[in-house]
Amino acid sequence: MQDGSGRFWLKVWLLTALTLLIGTTLISPLFAAGPAMPAAALDLTHHPIGYLTVIIFFVAYAFVAVEESIQLRKSKPVMMAAGLIWGLLGIVYWINGQSAVLEAAAKHTILDYGELMLFLIVAITYVNTMQERRIFSALRSKLVSLNLSYRQLFWLVGSLAFFFGPIIDNLTTALVMGAVVVAVGVGNYRFIVLGCIIIVVAANAGGVFSPFGDITSLMVWQKGKLKFFEFFHLFLPALVNFLVPAVFMHFSVPLGAPAPVPDARKMKDGAIIVMTLFLATIATAVSFKSFLNLPPALGMMLGLGYLQMYSYRLQRQSRRRGDQDLYFDSFKEIGRLEWDTLLFFFGIIFAVAGLGVAGYLALLSNWLYVDLGPTTANIAIGILGAAFDNIPLMFAVLTMNPDMSNGQWMLVTLSTGVGGSLVSIGTAAGVALMGLVRNHYTFMNHLRWAWAIALGYVASITTHLWINAALM
Repeated sequence: MQDGSGRFWLKVWLLTALTLLIGTTLISPLFAAGPAMPAAALDLTHHPIGYLTVIIFFVAYAFVAVEESIQLRKSKPVMMAAGLIWGLLGIVYWINGQSAVLEAAAKHTILDYGELMLFLIVAITYVNTMQERRIFSALRSKLVSLNLSYRQLFWLVGSLAFFFGPIIDNLTTALVMGAVVVAVGVGNYRFIVLGCIIIVVAANAGGVFSPFGDITSLMVWQKGKLKFFEFFHLFLPALVNFLVPAVFMHFSVPLGAPAPVPDARKMKDGAIIVMTLFLATIATAVSFKSFLNLPPALGMMLGLGYLQMYSYRLQRQSRRRGDQDLYFDSFKEIGRLEWDTLLFFFGIIFAVAGLGVAGYLALLSNWLYVDLGPTTANIAIGILGAAFDNIPLMFAVLTMNPDMSNGQWMLVTLSTGVGGSLVSIGTAAGVALMGLVRNHYTFMNHLRWAWAIALGYVASITTHLWINAALM
């Protein structure tokens, strides 16, 4: 076993060394290229190093796609890819005397990832805390006591995800509702799988008709492309996007109902306050952005402070009463963070950002909007977002700033928001849920229903083009 493991890691290190060796060989002629270029971003779209970065990205993506089969955590290949891509870019920029340009791009990407990571740390910690306070177990007992069938529960969690998405964002919604599905459907593999898929679809759909529902929607709002209430024009298309795949999936949801719970589980002391603090944390994050123009992650970290102080109070009460069930350690819940998810985000964000630095995102956006036209381009952007992540693609669109009507900006907001549902790693909600429900909600399980989700995508786009035709 140890010999096999040693051979495996030897192959990994050899592959890394070989990649850097090939990259160095490809750019070695540049040492004799003469004076350095002026301080501007290099266009590597037709450069051997550019081609190599694309190959590295797609090889890593292929490993993510077969995670379930090879049992290789999704964060590992994308972290390798991100490091290799930026290493190769660093060599090229150093040779051309423009390391400062690449450093600025890297720091900007670190800022984007840092804000996302801080947001995730707080959101996941609160979900872990609610699990520890038995909130989801109590909710399961309550739902089971309603004598709802699995199919009724399927529609209930989907509907809740759709309406929670625009309020607490699609990522947090996926984490909360995913935990509920696991608690309610314990022991029923098919229900948990289908429940997680519909949660991702519904949360992403609900997230498009509110600036706070999805990062891409927030970006459009921040740039002033759409006003706050204009997002509500997308409500009906978003609803269609959720309902179409849900109808098809309904018939695959198992019959019957969850087994009766012998003893109704009760929440631990402090559970209601924890939920209140969670809502207060979301409100704080929204307020920081809306009124103070500060990053929402700062508001989330303040919300983590709420939880930390309450944890201190519970610990003192526990010691005073001698009640271990009351005891709560917030650092223990932080320690249960899903690092595979957080590191996956690091890898995918930096890998895609590296392709952007090489010039591929700008090249893609220019080809779409100039050659194909805004309607076709905006529809295609949503599909591409499923593969390349919708956030950097929306960033590329906003950076290019094509001259479009409000209806077209609504279309690209809709397509990027719901297009990510086509695959599990297309949006933050899917990636986070893959980490939370690792043994059930996988890339391949989601992909099996991509056809139904694609029908919902087409139906939602058609609905928007029809009911919002006057805005196009």
